[in-house]
Amino acid sequence: MDSYDIVIVGSGHGGAQAAIALRQQGHEGTIAMVSRSHVPPYERPPLSKEYLAGEKPLERIMIRPPAFWQERGITLELGTNVAEIDWMRRQIVCGDERRIEYRKLIWAAGGDARRLSCPGSDLAGIHTVRYVTDVDALRAELLGGARRAVVVGGGYIGLEAAAVLRKMGCEVTLLEAQSRVLARVAGETLSEFYQDEHRKQGVDLRLETGVERIEGEAGRVTAVVSDTGETLPCDVLIVGIGIVAAVGPLIAAGASGTNGVDVDPYCRTTLDDIYAIGDCAAHANPYADNAVIRLESVQNANDMASCAARAIMGDKQEYDAVPWFWSNQYDLRLQTVGLSLDHDTTVVRGDPASRKFSVVYLRDGRVIALDCVNNTKDYAQGRKLVEARAEIAPELLADSSIVLKDML
Repeated sequence: MDSYDIVIVGSGHGGAQAAIALRQQGHEGTIAMVSRSHVPPYERPPLSKEYLAGEKPLERIMIRPPAFWQERGITLELGTNVAEIDWMRRQIVCGDERRIEYRKLIWAAGGDARRLSCPGSDLAGIHTVRYVTDVDALRAELLGGARRAVVVGGGYIGLEAAAVLRKMGCEVTLLEAQSRVLARVAGETLSEFYQDEHRKQGVDLRLETGVERIEGEAGRVTAVVSDTGETLPCDVLIVGIGIVAAVGPLIAAGASGTNGVDVDPYCRTTLDDIYAIGDCAAHANPYADNAVIRLESVQNANDMASCAARAIMGDKQEYDAVPWFWSNQYDLRLQTVGLSLDHDTTVVRGDPASRKFSVVYLRDGRVIALDCVNNTKDYAQGRKLVEARAEIAPELLADSSIVLKDML
């Protein structure tokens, strides 16, 4: 059987960065990256933005050129599904029953797009935006003449996809089950701003509206019937309702975890010599008051990868990275730093009507996060406030004539 010193399961940002970091940290042994994808590691955020819009081809979203991996002795086992972990023997069992032996294992499998489970959810023309193959299939339909789209989910993926589809000239109806978009990740001010913006751009945005069933003809979607009883004709349906952490083999092998897989401050699971990083790794996050959470972001995947690589190389440093995220919609660039979970106060800097403003979130009088729209200066300087857990009066934060760095 094939045997490697370190096997990395997953070829997204976390898996790729883990391999890179191991070489940077001086690991000279063998490394294999095992992935269901048939494509070398590529960036995921552009899938709902520039790649969907056709502005960036696949070669421009590669994390590294394909030759990079060979030059650094990193074996890519692509098109390979991991069905089981035999941790007693330190082996992974692939879908074709082939076994691969490891000394250390890094699980960076991320998650799979959550699917609708209503009647009609198996019809053709229903798409998710998780992998390049998903977007290729969607783009083929759009280029083939599909012009009416229903988007389910008012998180970042749904909103970004809606913005691209409007730019491409599609009619777009967006359904969000909750009372506002971005309800899980932002405060009401930001939600209301993006709701207004999408409506101004022609999106038929419907809140507190879910999907009752999907109708079709000849095996293909033709309409969505909402739980309010309305029939919404469509050529394509895009589902952006989150992910399900891909940790089945880990949990089946005995790893601890309920929402994802649990890891310690060094990204170690409860199974010997098995680490987990990225979207699927549940960890006590210092910027969430040490609540155990999963973070679905490039930043988290990359920083956890570096943390795990250091631990494997004997340089153990606890994971303590400031969370950050970004989203591009229309001509708006949102940059977020920190986590606004359980905030008790919000402060708005600037005027949302100007389309350049920031929302500062506080908990117990301390700055815990900022959402910055077209305001890179506040984002860069606000990071220092989040890192310091700075205690600043709300009226001072609200004064946009005072730069944030002067408040430390």
